[in-house]
Amino acid sequence: MRAASVAQPAIHVFLDALERVYRGENGLMPEADLDPVGELPVVEELPVPGQGGSRLLNQLVVLKLNGGLGTGMGLERAKSLIEVKEGLTFLDFTARHILHFRKTAEAPHLAFMLMNSFNTREDTLKHLARYPELAGEGPMDFLQSQAPKLDATTLEPVRWPANPELEWCPPGHGDLYPSIAGSGVLARLLARGIRYLFVSNSDNLGASVDLRILNHLSETNAPFLMEVALRTPTDRKGGHLARRRADGALVLRESAQCPKADEAAFQDVDRHRYFNTNNLWIRLDLLDEELKRRGGMLPLPLIRNVKTVDPRDSSSTKVLQLETAMGAAIECFSGARAIISPRSRFAPVKTTSDLLALRSDAYRVTTDFRIELASERAGVPPDIELDPAVYKFLEGLDAGFPHGPISLLRCDRLRVVGSHVFEPGVEVVGSHEWRHGGGGAVRVESGRYGSSG
Repeated sequence: MRAASVAQPAIHVFLDALERVYRGENGLMPEADLDPVGELPVVEELPVPGQGGSRLLNQLVVLKLNGGLGTGMGLERAKSLIEVKEGLTFLDFTARHILHFRKTAEAPHLAFMLMNSFNTREDTLKHLARYPELAGEGPMDFLQSQAPKLDATTLEPVRWPANPELEWCPPGHGDLYPSIAGSGVLARLLARGIRYLFVSNSDNLGASVDLRILNHLSETNAPFLMEVALRTPTDRKGGHLARRRADGALVLRESAQCPKADEAAFQDVDRHRYFNTNNLWIRLDLLDEELKRRGGMLPLPLIRNVKTVDPRDSSSTKVLQLETAMGAAIECFSGARAIISPRSRFAPVKTTSDLLALRSDAYRVTTDFRIELASERAGVPPDIELDPAVYKFLEGLDAGFPHGPISLLRCDRLRVVGSHVFEPGVEVVGSHEWRHGGGGAVRVESGRYGSSG
């Protein structure tokens, strides 16, 4: 890790995680140790700040986690460089939103940064060179660290001569904390008078600056504020917020941390009502204090992920990836809080199905360069499922929709099974399924389809 220029705090975190594995810790959070979280404040019910708003914005840095490649969509470049709408990428929308906010909110010193990986840095910074005014003071980014993948049998660092880069993995977005400190960025931000951090994923264009939340963080003097959303049945397999019964602290439990015997309780969305949107607001001065108090690291719960060394080759060596989640830091801060955000602030793109929906008329571009659900949808996104055998990768999506996305403004549910190529002018109203099990692709002619059509 030193030879690869990994910063010492990140090395310390990795070795601590490895020690916990050797001791037999599995990172599991049994249901018996947890209580559900009760009522929480709601973003829409917060007051709109007065004149002091711009003062707070000038003490804020907006950070986007930008280390991910679009490997899940068959790409080997920064996921944030995928074209989303109107010829613009995720990064274009983010950059234009920040620049718009600086002007309209009278916040010229609103800071912006990226946490890149070695794989995303070059392409990302080259793309953002078209926005020279975005950087402001200091560097635009810092690098996340990397950790060795471990042979799942021996727990030794895996060797893969066919592609040595695959011997490494990102240590989860919990790496934010040792990386922002080890890079020196935390100290530089504090020296500039930056007191607040808003961090979110680069593929979540719903995560825009909200002055009401920033003002709430300031007024409550909370060290850490997590935006959560109400779970629905479609979220039952995702992580949730809970209270640790032993001390009442808020904790985040991911699916990999749930014992198999507790899966029913984990998936009970009426019991555990809130999921983490990965939109976090943090007091940087208090983060700095906490890191120094704990020897430069936060003791985040361990997540053990078993994968193959080559993600594209299921027969390759099984490996253990030791990861942490940045939202799990909520348990490390006394006085940490959570707040319920509208679903519109959580619109990540994990699959080509998500991307098709975002590209369609179900979503619209706002004047301040955000993407939000069309008002006609009343806050409910369309439920889209494209056959992964055909459309999992971006090239498959583009081949199936060569004329751009179909109309999904009035679509409730869409399923596409088998290979189809969609002509211009296709509209789905209500629910519809296209199914084709033969060879070749079926052409879908223009027209309205669906149970309500």
